[in-house]
Amino acid sequence: MSEALELGSGTRKISELIVRVPLASCTLAAGASKVLESIEKALGKLGLEARVKKTGCMGLCYLDPWIELESRGLPPTIYANVKPEQAEGIIRRYVEGDLSGALAVRSEASGFKGVPTLNSLPEWRLQVRYVSRNCGFIDPESIEDYLRTGGYSGLKKALKLGREEVIEIVRKSGLRGRGGAGFPTWYKWRVAYEQRSDVKYVICNGDEGDPGAFMNRLLAESDPHRVLEGLIIAGYAIGASRGYIFVRAEKPLMADRLEVAVRQARDYGFLGEKILGTDFSFDVEVYRSAGAFVCGEETALIAAIEGRSRPRQRPPYPATSGLWGKPTVINNVETLAHVATIFQTGLDEFTKYGTERSKGTKMFCVTGSVRKTGVYEVPIGTKIRTLVYELAGGPPDGRSVKAVQVGGPSGGCIPADLLDLELDYETLQSYGAIMGSGGLVVIDNTNCMVDVAKYFITFTLAESCGKCLPCRVGVKVLGDILEKVASGTATLEDLELLRELGESIMRSSLCALGGTAPNPVLSTLRYFKNEYEEHVVMRRCPAKVCSRLVTYEIDPARCRGCGQCAKNCPVSAISGQPGKAFKIDTSRCTKCGQCLIICPFGAVVKG
Repeated sequence: MSEALELGSGTRKISELIVRVPLASCTLAAGASKVLESIEKALGKLGLEARVKKTGCMGLCYLDPWIELESRGLPPTIYANVKPEQAEGIIRRYVEGDLSGALAVRSEASGFKGVPTLNSLPEWRLQVRYVSRNCGFIDPESIEDYLRTGGYSGLKKALKLGREEVIEIVRKSGLRGRGGAGFPTWYKWRVAYEQRSDVKYVICNGDEGDPGAFMNRLLAESDPHRVLEGLIIAGYAIGASRGYIFVRAEKPLMADRLEVAVRQARDYGFLGEKILGTDFSFDVEVYRSAGAFVCGEETALIAAIEGRSRPRQRPPYPATSGLWGKPTVINNVETLAHVATIFQTGLDEFTKYGTERSKGTKMFCVTGSVRKTGVYEVPIGTKIRTLVYELAGGPPDGRSVKAVQVGGPSGGCIPADLLDLELDYETLQSYGAIMGSGGLVVIDNTNCMVDVAKYFITFTLAESCGKCLPCRVGVKVLGDILEKVASGTATLEDLELLRELGESIMRSSLCALGGTAPNPVLSTLRYFKNEYEEHVVMRRCPAKVCSRLVTYEIDPARCRGCGQCAKNCPVSAISGQPGKAFKIDTSRCTKCGQCLIICPFGAVVKG
């Protein structure tokens, strides 16, 4: 449909105006729903007929909320950090051919110089959009959109092959699990396939409980059919009759969209009895979990579906005895999305990326002290520095990178002088970190590494199931020692005990949660031992973070004598007269930091 619009100084022919609005957990948190409402109102006010299309998110979270406009004769154009009150003006200028204020256009377009192409931005150009190719472009609740991009063609190809042939293709691809230690995907499948059992299961692990990791959530919210297609192929390969998608209940949009995908797949014959006219029958249930971090470990995940809650010893491994004692394969969201894409596009496209031992791409979340927080898909083997600086933009002005926590709370802290390390499984393990699900938390020079280790140990302790003694007691002792270091009451012998205890916990814990819990402690001890020693020997925190080792003073040159600090001091340790500089009695100060927070002039300083 075409509309003749009289806007501004001229009349322009607008054809098939499309407005894309990303609705994912991240964009909704940034206000995308209000932007959508304002767009619908603006279109009515301007008398424009347009197709408003809801999409997922493309991963550049620092742009949220963003929108994209497209019409014949004008390039698809992206606008970033859109406020509701800006919607009408953006649409008006766009239909008049004025692209000012745009972030980028999707492709080269003559006559619109001055607006960069999306591919010219390093945060996009340096990516390889393999499994994330549809994210932010298709409607995640439309199976028709997915089919138009080649969706379910991989399943159709797989169903024409024997089960062993499907497993062999996955073996040749070199695909390794994208959720943790990088175990070869095909090997799990082969073991489960060889089991003589009339009932088998496949499970998609969508738990993703790492702080600072949300790539699985974004992928499943933005392209749920890709994940489901991979799960169905896995089910066919091992001879399973039922699959589960395990999702945290606190990620309702992720669960909702996967449930929509399951219903649509049934309607189109991709799930159910005799799929696509074959003898293969398979169905899927989305299981909403209570959200315990330990459920990311596969035996705990199985226990949760069964109505229990704790991991168990292995062997037997799930591939031989898993859910309800039956052979079970567990792969995470991104792994299964890779499976679907490999069968859709062929081996060559997948294997041309990555390293000799680790093929393909990986989605990484880069958060913390960076300008451009987001999810970036890059070839395995990409340097940490490339992700932190070239894609995520590096730290804010006036700050420098001190370390990067790789692999979530079970990962390790890599110091700034090792940022040229390649992100692959073996390299990271040799330096005291793990790939994990792909979370990178950038830590800058205003942070204390003792405090960082204490934070992650506190998290792991709270999430521990408590079944085995090394984790239940050992991690608690690690936390207690770190508290002593942070308060200035530890000794050098305590630092040695930290190392010995951490290594012992890694060797003896029941499951991977306990076995990797000491990584933040051991890696910070390895690379930042001098910082620990300053806490212990000098009784000072170099970053001025650990409150027990910090003193608070008032700079008389900055103090305006407003008295806000004294009014808010809980122990009346601050005194002075209005209009004159106030003082802190350090003998009475409890170092709560309230004065630092409340001072409107920045007169309170840490010493």
